[in-house]
Amino acid sequence: MFTKKTEKGAGSTTMANPAASPAPLKPAAPAGAPAPAPAGAAKPVAAVRSGASVPSIFAGDISITGNIVSAGEIQIDGKVEGDIKCTSLIIGENADVSGGVVAEDVVVRGKVNGSIRGMRVTLEATSEVEGDVYHKTLAIEQGAFFEGKSRRQEDPISSAPNTTGKPAAAATPSPKTS
Repeated sequence: MFTKKTEKGAGSTTMANPAASPAPLKPAAPAGAPAPAPAGAAKPVAAVRSGASVPSIFAGDISITGNIVSAGEIQIDGKVEGDIKCTSLIIGENADVSGGVVAEDVVVRGKVNGSIRGMRVTLEATSEVEGDVYHKTLAIEQGAFFEGKSRRQEDPISSAPNTTGKPAAAATPSPKTS
Protein backbone atom coordinates (compact mmCIF):
# COMPACT_ATOMS: atom_id res chain seq x y z
CA MET A 1 0.00 0.00 0.00
CA PHE A 2 2.82 2.40 0.87
CA THR A 3 6.36 2.37 -0.43
CA LYS A 4 9.56 3.34 1.31
CA LYS A 5 11.23 6.45 0.01
CA THR A 6 14.73 7.49 0.98
CA GLU A 7 15.34 11.22 1.22
CA LYS A 8 18.71 12.47 0.01
CA GLY A 9 21.21 13.54 2.61
CA ALA A 10 19.12 12.58 5.62
CA GLY A 11 19.69 8.84 5.40
CA SER A 12 16.26 8.28 6.91
CA THR A 13 13.28 6.63 5.33
CA THR A 14 9.75 7.99 5.22
CA MET A 15 6.51 6.46 4.11
CA ALA A 16 5.06 8.02 0.94
CA ASN A 17 1.57 7.80 -0.45
CA PRO A 18 1.68 5.90 -3.78
CA ALA A 19 -0.70 8.40 -5.37
CA ALA A 20 1.78 11.19 -4.73
CA SER A 21 4.87 9.25 -5.84
CA PRO A 22 5.85 8.65 -9.47
CA ALA A 23 4.67 5.44 -11.13
CA PRO A 24 7.04 2.50 -10.67
CA LEU A 25 9.19 1.53 -13.63
CA LYS A 26 7.98 -1.41 -15.67
CA PRO A 27 10.42 -4.24 -16.39
CA ALA A 28 12.11 -4.08 -19.78
CA ALA A 29 10.71 -6.25 -22.57
CA PRO A 30 12.73 -9.37 -23.40
CA ALA A 31 15.24 -9.06 -26.24
CA GLY A 32 13.59 -9.43 -29.64
CA ALA A 33 10.13 -8.55 -28.37
CA PRO A 34 8.30 -5.73 -30.18
CA ALA A 35 8.30 -2.39 -28.42
CA PRO A 36 4.96 -1.35 -26.94
CA ALA A 37 3.01 1.24 -28.92
CA PRO A 38 2.98 4.77 -27.50
CA ALA A 39 -0.14 5.82 -25.64
CA GLY A 40 -2.86 7.02 -27.99
CA ALA A 41 -1.36 5.28 -31.03
CA ALA A 42 -3.72 3.55 -33.46
CA LYS A 43 -4.02 -0.17 -32.89
CA PRO A 44 -3.69 -2.67 -35.75
CA VAL A 45 -6.97 -4.07 -37.08
CA ALA A 46 -6.26 -7.53 -35.67
CA ALA A 47 -5.67 -6.06 -32.22
CA VAL A 48 -8.88 -4.05 -32.28
CA ARG A 49 -11.04 -7.09 -33.00
CA SER A 50 -10.09 -9.46 -30.22
CA GLY A 51 -9.40 -12.95 -31.44
CA ALA A 52 -10.23 -12.09 -35.04
CA SER A 53 -7.85 -12.54 -37.92
CA VAL A 54 -7.24 -10.14 -40.78
CA PRO A 55 -9.75 -10.65 -43.62
CA SER A 56 -8.73 -12.08 -46.98
CA ILE A 57 -9.31 -9.32 -49.53
CA PHE A 58 -9.85 -10.05 -53.22
CA ALA A 59 -9.23 -6.71 -54.94
CA GLY A 60 -11.21 -5.29 -57.85
CA ASP A 61 -8.65 -6.39 -60.44
CA ILE A 62 -8.98 -10.08 -59.47
CA SER A 63 -11.23 -12.51 -61.35
CA ILE A 64 -11.70 -15.99 -59.88
CA THR A 65 -13.31 -19.00 -61.52
CA GLY A 66 -13.88 -21.74 -58.95
CA ASN A 67 -15.07 -22.22 -55.41
CA ILE A 68 -13.64 -20.32 -52.43
CA VAL A 69 -13.58 -21.88 -48.97
CA SER A 70 -12.18 -20.10 -45.90
CA ALA A 71 -12.42 -20.52 -42.14
CA GLY A 72 -12.19 -16.75 -41.70
CA GLU A 73 -13.46 -13.47 -43.10
CA ILE A 74 -13.43 -12.65 -46.82
CA GLN A 75 -13.96 -9.36 -48.63
CA ILE A 76 -14.68 -9.59 -52.37
CA ASP A 77 -14.19 -6.53 -54.56
CA GLY A 78 -13.55 -8.35 -57.86
CA LYS A 79 -15.37 -10.98 -59.90
CA VAL A 80 -16.07 -14.52 -58.69
CA GLU A 81 -17.66 -17.30 -60.73
CA GLY A 82 -18.19 -20.05 -58.19
CA ASP A 83 -19.45 -20.73 -54.71
CA ILE A 84 -18.12 -19.00 -51.59
CA LYS A 85 -18.14 -20.54 -48.11
CA CYS A 86 -16.63 -18.72 -45.12
CA THR A 87 -17.37 -17.35 -41.66
CA SER A 88 -17.95 -13.73 -42.61
CA LEU A 89 -18.33 -12.27 -46.11
CA ILE A 90 -18.39 -8.71 -47.42
CA ILE A 91 -19.26 -8.28 -51.09
CA GLY A 92 -18.01 -4.83 -52.10
CA GLU A 93 -19.80 -2.26 -54.27
CA ASN A 94 -17.84 -3.18 -57.41
CA ALA A 95 -17.96 -6.95 -56.80
CA ASP A 96 -19.76 -9.38 -59.09
CA VAL A 97 -20.45 -12.86 -57.68
CA SER A 98 -22.07 -15.61 -59.75
CA GLY A 99 -22.65 -18.57 -57.46
CA GLY A 100 -23.91 -19.59 -54.07
CA VAL A 101 -22.83 -17.88 -50.87
CA VAL A 102 -22.72 -19.53 -47.43
CA ALA A 103 -21.49 -17.58 -44.38
CA GLU A 104 -22.51 -16.70 -40.82
CA ASP A 105 -22.53 -12.98 -41.64
CA VAL A 106 -23.12 -11.72 -45.19
CA VAL A 107 -23.02 -8.05 -46.19
CA VAL A 108 -23.84 -7.36 -49.84
CA ARG A 109 -22.96 -4.03 -51.42
CA GLY A 110 -22.41 -5.29 -54.99
CA LYS A 111 -23.93 -7.89 -57.35
CA VAL A 112 -24.81 -11.48 -56.50
CA ASN A 113 -26.42 -13.88 -58.95
CA GLY A 114 -27.10 -16.98 -56.87
CA SER A 115 -28.44 -18.07 -53.51
CA ILE A 116 -27.29 -16.57 -50.21
CA ARG A 117 -27.34 -18.54 -46.96
CA GLY A 118 -26.43 -16.83 -43.72
CA MET A 119 -27.44 -16.38 -40.13
CA ARG A 120 -27.30 -12.58 -40.58
CA VAL A 121 -27.73 -11.20 -44.10
CA THR A 122 -27.62 -7.49 -44.96
CA LEU A 123 -28.45 -6.13 -48.42
CA GLU A 124 -27.15 -2.57 -48.51
CA ALA A 125 -28.57 0.20 -50.72
CA THR A 126 -26.05 -0.45 -53.54
CA SER A 127 -26.67 -4.22 -53.69
CA GLU A 128 -28.18 -6.14 -56.61
CA VAL A 129 -29.21 -9.68 -55.69
CA GLU A 130 -30.85 -12.15 -58.06
CA GLY A 131 -31.45 -15.35 -56.16
CA ASP A 132 -33.02 -16.77 -53.03
CA VAL A 133 -31.91 -15.65 -49.57
CA TYR A 134 -32.03 -18.14 -46.69
CA HIS A 135 -31.46 -16.39 -43.37
CA LYS A 136 -32.17 -16.19 -39.68
CA THR A 137 -32.16 -12.37 -39.77
CA LEU A 138 -32.40 -10.22 -42.88
CA ALA A 139 -31.93 -6.47 -43.33
CA ILE A 140 -32.67 -4.77 -46.65
CA GLU A 141 -31.77 -1.12 -47.01
CA GLN A 142 -33.87 1.24 -49.08
CA GLY A 143 -32.58 1.25 -52.66
CA ALA A 144 -31.37 -2.38 -52.66
CA PHE A 145 -32.40 -4.52 -55.64
CA PHE A 146 -33.61 -8.00 -54.66
CA GLU A 147 -35.21 -10.44 -57.09
CA GLY A 148 -35.91 -13.81 -55.49
CA LYS A 149 -37.42 -15.48 -52.45
CA SER A 150 -36.64 -14.78 -48.84
CA ARG A 151 -36.83 -17.80 -46.54
CA ARG A 152 -36.33 -17.53 -42.79
CA GLN A 153 -34.73 -20.60 -41.22
CA GLU A 154 -33.37 -21.26 -37.74
CA ASP A 155 -30.13 -22.63 -39.19
CA PRO A 156 -29.79 -21.80 -42.89
CA ILE A 157 -26.11 -22.78 -42.95
CA SER A 158 -26.52 -26.41 -41.92
CA SER A 159 -29.11 -26.98 -44.66
CA ALA A 160 -26.77 -25.55 -47.32
CA PRO A 161 -25.77 -27.86 -50.16
CA ASN A 162 -22.16 -29.05 -50.27
CA THR A 163 -20.14 -26.32 -52.04
CA THR A 164 -16.61 -27.65 -51.57
CA GLY A 165 -16.62 -29.58 -54.84
CA LYS A 166 -16.09 -32.83 -52.92
CA PRO A 167 -18.83 -35.40 -52.43
CA ALA A 168 -20.38 -35.41 -49.00
CA ALA A 169 -19.03 -38.08 -46.67
CA ALA A 170 -21.43 -41.00 -46.47
CA ALA A 171 -22.24 -42.47 -43.10
CA THR A 172 -21.07 -46.05 -42.83
CA PRO A 173 -22.34 -48.35 -40.10
CA SER A 174 -19.70 -49.46 -37.64
CA PRO A 175 -18.89 -53.18 -37.75
CA LYS A 176 -20.65 -55.21 -35.09
CA THR A 177 -18.43 -56.98 -32.62
CA SER A 178 -19.51 -60.04 -30.71
